[in-house]
Amino acid sequence: MPETEENSQRPFIVDCNQLKTTAALGWLSKGWSDFKAAPKHSLAYGGVIFILSWIITLTAWNYHSITLAIILISGFIFIAPVMSIGLYSIARQIKRGHKPQLKLSFAHGCTAYSDLLIYAGVLMIIFLIWVRAASMIHVFFPTKANPEIGDLLLFLGIGSVVGSIFAAITFSASAFSLPMLMDKKVDMITAVVSSINAVLRNKSAIFFWVVLIVLLLFLCLVTAFLGFLIVMPLLGYASWHAYRDTMNDTSWPDREFKVD
Repeated sequence: MPETEENSQRPFIVDCNQLKTTAALGWLSKGWSDFKAAPKHSLAYGGVIFILSWIITLTAWNYHSITLAIILISGFIFIAPVMSIGLYSIARQIKRGHKPQLKLSFAHGCTAYSDLLIYAGVLMIIFLIWVRAASMIHVFFPTKANPEIGDLLLFLGIGSVVGSIFAAITFSASAFSLPMLMDKKVDMITAVVSSINAVLRNKSAIFFWVVLIVLLLFLCLVTAFLGFLIVMPLLGYASWHAYRDTMNDTSWPDREFKVD
């Protein structure tokens, strides 16, 4: 039966499993195992994020703008899923018993390049909208030499609410869609809609997962971004296992890739 005919008979939304609230602890444990199985590749990815973080910080410092640094660093929330594509591939290689290869990660990503490019473009648009929104929020930043605590809380509160809305939309659409696009021959729309559906049907587990992500990212900030060396690849691998535990997509064919 032709693949197009098979796709027409599949449901529009990929079914998902019901998760325990603390399921994320298991994802982090599996992610740590992947990290230890490919330490050089993992540290290479973490090192890129570490360097980018400092480039952004130093750029903002040169422009004497703390707000610019906050906007750009928070933008990682929107582009991190795409930057983790290589990590998804490494986790998949490990799962299949292969020796992880960076060149294979690139080749694997190219198998779904059309959908991934479209999705990356959408995330870039969201990021640019966020930059514009964050710039508008800056008008609430206190201009007094000694601002009152109430003024600071107002600025932080409005920024947090607006940022949370952007982050929630992006996370819901990205949580399981990008790993699925790497693993299965599924179109982008089906992957995104299925990801949002899985998030809505597992609110407590996803909320717990988001809390852990925020705590780990806070750890990166208080360690002057050194934490990114480990946290970024760890979260990438854990996200892969989150997808594998959540999505019941066995009716979709695997994306094949060659191993030397």
